[in-house]
Amino acid sequence: MSRIGRLPIAVPSGVTVTVTPDNVVTVKGPKGQLVKAMRKDINITFEDNTIICKRNNDEKQIKSLHGLTRALINNMVIGVTEGYAKTLELVGVGYRAQLQGKKLVLNLGYSHPVEIEAVEGITFETPAATKIVVKGIDKELVGYVSANIRSWRKPEPYKGKGIKYDDEIIRRKEGKTGKK
Repeated sequence: MSRIGRLPIAVPSGVTVTVTPDNVVTVKGPKGQLVKAMRKDINITFEDNTIICKRNNDEKQIKSLHGLTRALINNMVIGVTEGYAKTLELVGVGYRAQLQGKKLVLNLGYSHPVEIEAVEGITFETPAATKIVVKGIDKELVGYVSANIRSWRKPEPYKGKGIKYDDEIIRRKEGKTGKK
């Protein structure tokens, strides 16, 4: 039995969960609503404010999907109650971020500013000129948008310049040494 898959998901008050017969899970909460279609090989039941995922058989692929399904539903429940946020830091001379409406404008050393449109369900915040906070209720979408912003200037190992996650540790390399 999957250690993660067999754990029940506690649903807090104020959150409603509906599961259709063809395994479409809808989670509504104070922050919004998320809908995701799950595989039919996993039975999802909602009773007494807990969600339980059980698999139909012990095939290798179904076993691997058991824990994944439970984790996805748990992320949906956490998303509609608390939400998700990722913080990015800009490291480099002249690197700045600012909001123009819902659009994020980045100065990253290119000849032009980089403009990033906010995807539906995602909000940007800039608490400082070198910090960006990406917020939303869908964990997958928050991670995708954050990775997309980071891809404009990945951190380089010699000076550490670029866009990095706030908890990311950049392995530094030693630069060239002069002739002896």
